[in-house]
Amino acid sequence: MNIKGLFVGETDNTFIQFFRYCFVGGFAFLVDFGVLTFLVEVFGVPHVAAATISFIAGLATNYVLSTFWIFRNSKVDNKLAEFAIFALIGVVGLLINDAIIWLFQDILGANLMLGGFAENAKYYIISGVQYYMVGKITATVVSFIWNFVARKVILFRKKG
Repeated sequence: MNIKGLFVGETDNTFIQFFRYCFVGGFAFLVDFGVLTFLVEVFGVPHVAAATISFIAGLATNYVLSTFWIFRNSKVDNKLAEFAIFALIGVVGLLINDAIIWLFQDILGANLMLGGFAENAKYYIISGVQYYMVGKITATVVSFIWNFVARKVILFRKKG
């Protein structure tokens, strides 16, 4: 395998597809995390609502880049149906995403679990209002793996 093959041309090699998906997922994460942070910090949108909006922005970015660069062979001929299945898999990822952010912000953050266990601890790793960011990073890893595996197995096929 050469370096160029990692980035250029069609492939049904799962390793190469996963390698590319890391870049696509990374870029979609930047869109998602950027929109999330912007909505919460600038507009004061509640963290779970903002996470839902930002996830949709990341999902759209991921779909366009994935179907252009990674998965070119769909099991579904109709592009609208393909996007619907892609989005449905993403909705499961969204539920994972929102549940983890809720857990971090509303359960761990409310109890300042990562900052110290004493009620009067002076120094915290992160403040209670920023737990959604740690939750978002955790949620991204879990939903990233779910999305790749589900899309590869359910929606896209090898050539031939």
